[in-house]
Amino acid sequence: MTGARARALVVNIGAPVGFAVLVVAGWALVKAVTDIPDTSLPAPGQVADALWEQRDLLWDNAWVTIVEILVGFAAAIVLGIGLAMVIHANRAVERAVYPWLVVSQMVPVVAVAPIFVIWTGFDLRPKVMVIALVSFFPVAVNTIDGLKAADPELLNLLRTLGATRRQRVRIAQLPAALPSVFSGVKIAAALSVIGAVFAEWVGASEGLGHLILVLNNQVATAEMFATIVVLAGIGIALYGAVLLLERLLLPWYHGGRQGLRD
Repeated sequence: MTGARARALVVNIGAPVGFAVLVVAGWALVKAVTDIPDTSLPAPGQVADALWEQRDLLWDNAWVTIVEILVGFAAAIVLGIGLAMVIHANRAVERAVYPWLVVSQMVPVVAVAPIFVIWTGFDLRPKVMVIALVSFFPVAVNTIDGLKAADPELLNLLRTLGATRRQRVRIAQLPAALPSVFSGVKIAAALSVIGAVFAEWVGASEGLGHLILVLNNQVATAEMFATIVVLAGIGIALYGAVLLLERLLLPWYHGGRQGLRD
C-alpha cells in the first residue's frame, strides 16, 4: 500500500470515527448539564451497559433481523435489476410500467404490510416482501438510468459490426450501468434495515423491530437505544460490504474518481 493510499484510508476511517466521538461527547455533555430524565434520554454509559448486559437478548433478535434483511435485500436486487432490464428493453413497457414503479413508492409501507401478513401469515415471507418493496426502487431506477448512459458512439459501432441487442447490452450497456447499479444497491442497503423494522412492527414475535416495541412498552429507554445501535451497526456493515464489493469489481471507476479528486 502506497503512502497516499494509507493516508486516504486513515482519513476515510478516522473522519467518521472522530465525528462519532464528537456526537457522543456532546450527548454526554447534554446529560451532564441538564435534568433530562433517563427515561427520555439515557447517558452514553447507560447505553453501553445495556449493550453488554443484554448482549444475549440483542444477539438472538439481531440474528432474526439479519436473516430477514439479507433475504429481502437479495430479493430487492434481483427484482430491481430484472425489472430495469425489462423496462429498458422495450419502450412501450417503459411507458406502461415506469409510472407504476413510481406509484409503488407512494403507498405507505405500514399500510400494505398488514395485507402481506394476511396473505402469507407471520413467517419470513411478509418481512421479505416489505423489505423488497422498500428497497427495490433505487436499484431499479439507478439501473435504468445506467443502461441509458452507455456511449452512443460505441453502440453505433457495435450496430455497424452486426452485434445483436443482447451483445450490445453485454458489451456496452451493462458495464456502463454498473456504477449506477451499485449506487442504487448502496441506497437499498440502508433502506432494507428500515424495511425490516417496519415489517417486524406489523407482525412479528422476535427481531430487533419487535424488541423495540417491547422495550418501549416497558419504558426501557437505554435498552431501546442499545437496540438502535445494533440496527445501525447492521446497516453500516451491509453498506460497507456493498462498498467493498463495488471497489473490488469496479477498480477502474474508483481509480478514475480518485484521480479527479487528486
